[in-house]
Amino acid sequence: MQTPEDFISAQFTRRSLFGQSAMGLGSAALASLFGQQSQGEGISGNGLPHHTPKAKNVIYLFQNGGPSHVDLFDYKPELSRLKGEQIPESIVGKARFSTMTSGQTARPCLPEISKFAQHGQSGATVSDFMANTAKIADDLCFIKSMHTTQVNHAPAITFFLTGSEMPGRPSMGSWLTYGLGVESQNLPGFVVMTSRDKEASCGQIFYDFYWSSGFLPSKYQGVKFRGGGDPVLYLENPPGVSRNARRAMLDDLSALNRDTFSHVGDPEIQTRIAQYEMSYQMQMSVPELTDLSNEPENVLAEYGPDVRRAGSFAYNCIMARRLVERGVKFVQLLHAGWDQHRNLNTQLKVQCTDTDAPSAALVRDLKRRGLLDETLVIWGGEFGRTPFLQGKIEEIKSWGRDHHPYAFTVWMAGGGIKPGMTYGGSDDFGFKAVQDPVSVHDLQATILHLLGIDHTRLTFRFQGRDFRLTDVHGSVIKGILS
Repeated sequence: MQTPEDFISAQFTRRSLFGQSAMGLGSAALASLFGQQSQGEGISGNGLPHHTPKAKNVIYLFQNGGPSHVDLFDYKPELSRLKGEQIPESIVGKARFSTMTSGQTARPCLPEISKFAQHGQSGATVSDFMANTAKIADDLCFIKSMHTTQVNHAPAITFFLTGSEMPGRPSMGSWLTYGLGVESQNLPGFVVMTSRDKEASCGQIFYDFYWSSGFLPSKYQGVKFRGGGDPVLYLENPPGVSRNARRAMLDDLSALNRDTFSHVGDPEIQTRIAQYEMSYQMQMSVPELTDLSNEPENVLAEYGPDVRRAGSFAYNCIMARRLVERGVKFVQLLHAGWDQHRNLNTQLKVQCTDTDAPSAALVRDLKRRGLLDETLVIWGGEFGRTPFLQGKIEEIKSWGRDHHPYAFTVWMAGGGIKPGMTYGGSDDFGFKAVQDPVSVHDLQATILHLLGIDHTRLTFRFQGRDFRLTDVHGSVIKGILS
């Protein structure tokens, strides 16, 4: 029978074996932990960036739930002409939908519930629900031919953010901070903030794997800022512990950890050292970050009335601008509430009111400060909504639209994106992407390209395989590059 001593010895031996084996891979990725920029090189040893980047930072305004493209950006007169009539079977074909409409026999065409108009020199069609976004149309590139593979929220969001429908892969922010390192020494390279509609109209959950580092060292995991109280827990020292005392404690703890690493070689020990150090630095940097007292009132007003309410989308947007100003590479905002299955006529406008002004203000603010050229801003959800009605045409109060992965719209701005243009298009019903279709992996490849990365070369070996964000797919969307 194995004794406790034998068990502990065996565990240490295996840990040592894996740790020492990982040192060759981990050390190249971790580089120096103090005062130097970490630089990932993938398993191929190709240094990054691979080419001159157009963007330095990314702000991803992810709209959980699936904003309705046919109500907001993709104007389709054919839906008005055929209102209430069955969408042609030749259009639907064998497309699959969520369980909420998969058994629905009637699929009546439903036109936009808003009003569309053309805006700016580009003539972009934008709904009156997005009046502020319409005013910056000439700064935006609308991609109206996005399509994806998933019809349910969690796998579809996971696909966009990690390149796989299954949880467990590194998120995009983790890949970027692993590959390019971080600039700020007192804030994380990858920050996440979440918000939701005040009415709590849908029950979507913000899963931690949306910003996970997956199989990359956990140093590259996104740091989630809370929506209330201190953005990060334990920023204050305990009573009786001075900052100098905390510094001395961390130095001693770091020395012990470094000594353990020299014997064990586990890269997660290096992560622990780095995270302790980052936490110490954030005790000073986060209070300054969240202090809006020096922001001009006219700027705050652009973000809307919720800008001072911690945890709101407006507050998160101005925090995103302040984060990239301070060297944070990837800021991921997730806002839930776009899931209008039975409340399209009421909740869609509310959702737009909460998010339209802050999104537009962020783009204007970055541009005014000379940051838009080096900051890539992305707005969009995990899919669109069906051009046909979920429910019955005569029951106006309960109109809704189901999830729709076959065509939808995202917009991008700054960071090497050609402004004032529309790329791609859907068919006459907004059902399928037919002109220059753009897949999720295409979008990811383009984001990496703008940051100076060849998406086929940023890889990490795990379980005997070379993994990358775009798996074995994806092509850069050259038509949208400036």
